[in-house]
Amino acid sequence: MTEGGRLLLATCGESETRDLGRALGTACGERMCVALRGALGAGKTVLVKGIADGLGVTDHVTSPTFTFVNEYGAGGRRLTHVDLYRIESEDDLESIGWSDVVLEADVLAVEWAERADGDLPVPRIDVELALGRGDERRVELRAHGGEARLAIARLSLRGAACA
Repeated sequence: MTEGGRLLLATCGESETRDLGRALGTACGERMCVALRGALGAGKTVLVKGIADGLGVTDHVTSPTFTFVNEYGAGGRRLTHVDLYRIESEDDLESIGWSDVVLEADVLAVEWAERADGDLPVPRIDVELALGRGDERRVELRAHGGEARLAIARLSLRGAACA
């Protein structure tokens, strides 16, 4: 269901979560932030792997939990993948070069985005992943800015219901 820059759906299993990410990566404009929120194991990194697929990244994508930032090139564009799980303060955020990361990224995927809420750029798509029953993930996408609304509108997705 889409309404005013908001999309609600469900995925069932890692492959559907990755497919959602792939569609999102394909729909992203020239510059976009994808801010991911959800519990451990909700599928944030799987979604970023799909975004990388959609952008044409061929490198192996891993969560930068200990390095904080991984960058991947794709057809002249750069996917910057940030994991803020271990960030506890504004000083920690700046110690990883956050301002430069935001300025230099073409597509910025931020796991644990709530730890940088006041410092997230626009255009941005907020993605909330919630654990459902079994392999189901409930996903809400919210657009911030016109380019983000266009990206969500470009997604031609059907929610999946897990058996």
